[in-house]
Amino acid sequence: MARSMYHTGFVVEDMDRAVKFYTDGVGLEIDADMDLSGYGLEQVVGYDNAQIRAVMLKTHDGQILELLQYIEPKGQPREQSQQYNRNMIGAAHLGFMVDDAEKSFKKCMELGGQKLNPVVKVLDGLKACYLQDPDGNWIELVEDSVHKANPFTITQNRTRP
Repeated sequence: MARSMYHTGFVVEDMDRAVKFYTDGVGLEIDADMDLSGYGLEQVVGYDNAQIRAVMLKTHDGQILELLQYIEPKGQPREQSQQYNRNMIGAAHLGFMVDDAEKSFKKCMELGGQKLNPVVKVLDGLKACYLQDPDGNWIELVEDSVHKANPFTITQNRTRP
């Protein structure tokens, strides 16, 4: 039985660009920056001679976004025809609770985000929008007045190399 979520992972083409997007645009903090290789990694990812740069980013409450840049084998871009299909089986997005959705959205656009729609009122006290990061990973920015008034935190203890 799963005890908790450990992290969410996105594959990126340019790690420095992706880190800037998620730190400056979304507001995450760098938790770890690692170069990985070896037999164990090869077994996990299923590629011989795998080499990956992994950056772990965290929210203030300890949730982790793991960015992976495949050095070997070099990462491959998604089929352009599938780039914008949010309704494809297996499509995913990661939602972030933010203090100011419009401000975060604007900053993400300045840092290479790809707009789907502007921030809109979904329900009373709830605003949201979808967009893609510079590598085409879907994210959702959510501003919720209830969460703002009663924020919660989940702090995870974890082991890392």
